Amino acid sequence: MNLLLLGRGKTGSLVHDVALERKHHVLMLGSADNRNGSALTREALHDVDVVIDFTTPAVVLKNIKACVAAGKNIVVGTTGWYNKLDRVRGLVADSGIGFVYGANFSFGVNLFFEIAKLAGEALKHGYGGSVEEVHHVHKKDAPSGTALKLQQILEQSGGKKLGIASIREGDVPGTHTISLESDADCLTLTHEAKSRRGFAEGAVKAAEWLNGKRGFYDFREIFHEVG
Repeated sequence: MNLLLLGRGKTGSLVHDVALERKHHVLMLGSADNRNGSALTREALHDVDVVIDFTTPAVVLKNIKACVAAGKNIVVGTTGWYNKLDRVRGLVADSGIGFVYGANFSFGVNLFFEIAKLAGEALKHGYGGSVEEVHHVHKKDAPSGTALKLQQILEQSGGKKLGIASIREGDVPGTHTISLESDADCLTLTHEAKSRRGFAEGAVKAAEWLNGKRGFYDFREIFHEVG
């Protein structure tokens, strides 16, 4: 496949390496190469199969709109833009492209989401709950997209509002903890990323899965199909 990777950060650079390992052709653009999505024209993307975005919340929507206009499938690993989700869903539907987004592309985290859905039942039985996330000091959004997704899953499952504590320290790839506590006991569930490798592999596999497809997909809904 011919992949265009947007974003030269730590995760984006690892996505680049993983894509090469999986025998794809990869072009990589940083912010200086693609101001306001200007590099994402129909002509420039002619030979690109799928675009992968790991940029920032400030620019991701412009990149999405440019890919929609060019008719190119896109995988979005950037978070912090989900307040525009319905709008993007409409753009994707109107354009007929394929679109995958995810709060997290790690298989382990998406399995953690499924566990959280089950654990959230405790909130219906007298338990209180909270979510804590720890990330590196350079992360742009807080709370993280993964923490917000966990909060959403737990609240939908348990019918109670939960708070999120966000901590930024060192070079932590990402640690997310769910705490559920009653007068009788306490349940603590943690996913700790050892590196960004899982995120990168999941994003590349999502691009492979999306190639030739149409529609709007949350990675959480399709992660078990991505291989």
